[in-house]
Amino acid sequence: MESLMKAETNTQVPPKGRRGRTGSSLGNRLKEQKLLFLLMLPAFVVTLLFSYVPMFGLYMAFTNYSPGGGPFFSQFFTTEFVGFEWFHYFFTSGDFYRVMRNTLAQSFLSLLFGFPMPILLALMINEVRNGWFKRTFQTVSYMPHFISWVIAANIIITVLSSGGVLNGILTGLGIVDEPVQFMQKGPLFWWIIAIANTWKDMGFNAIMYLAAISAINPELYEVAKVDGASRLKQMLHITLPSIRPTVIILAILAIGGILNAGFDQQYLLQNNTVLEYSEVIDTYTYKYGLQNGMFSYGAAVGLFKSAVAFILVLSVNTLAKKMKEQSLF
Repeated sequence: MESLMKAETNTQVPPKGRRGRTGSSLGNRLKEQKLLFLLMLPAFVVTLLFSYVPMFGLYMAFTNYSPGGGPFFSQFFTTEFVGFEWFHYFFTSGDFYRVMRNTLAQSFLSLLFGFPMPILLALMINEVRNGWFKRTFQTVSYMPHFISWVIAANIIITVLSSGGVLNGILTGLGIVDEPVQFMQKGPLFWWIIAIANTWKDMGFNAIMYLAAISAINPELYEVAKVDGASRLKQMLHITLPSIRPTVIILAILAIGGILNAGFDQQYLLQNNTVLEYSEVIDTYTYKYGLQNGMFSYGAAVGLFKSAVAFILVLSVNTLAKKMKEQSLF
């Protein structure tokens, strides 16, 4: 009896304000955290309006929609339903292989060059000890990202032209006898796009890795110095393992967007000579969907690209989970 009384005395009763917190309803949570939900409201509205409401337009991919003079919604939902006919038309057309080949080739090369370069750049910037030089180098590396692709494309075309800087260097060193027509050679277009994407976004993408590096505990480096580790060993055994979760998350997103080869750079740099190698899904969708007025066909091709990206993200994320690595969800 005495032990039972002691047990009852020692039993801790949760404070009144916290009682039932874990089992509280949504209404109670809204009432208790109304300011936090109010802060989320603008982002929720924007996401709803621009990401979810337009999804009703996906229905167009399964119809034979053609704009007319009547009200949009009545015409949109009463148009002929054709099911997967547009998807079948895309898969069996002669354009499917060409467009997919170009998209995958350009995306793979862009990923091959563009993914590791920001990591290397962030490591290089982190190792710079001169504060003025470090800030200047960071600013210069970010600048290409803020240049419009219209300007960037003109810079690339000028540099690669027959009288451009690159041909001047090649002919001056005697590597080639005549200027190389870079923009007229189809197989070179994939490499030009990959290098252009890397040059333009490398500095900006390095910001995320620099942020991850700045979160590393400085004491780890101090201990490594005491143990006699060089700066290279500190980079290999402290910096890189510490930013590994960030690298994996960005790798999952990059692989999920493998079909997002781009639109601006391809559309601005392509010409009729290299069209066989420059046409990707985004430019193909634009030309057929908008310029040719095949809205349902363009919607079907765009939906196919989105579905593949969704499957890739799920697959790579599941693989990362099985490997006990960082994952998105």
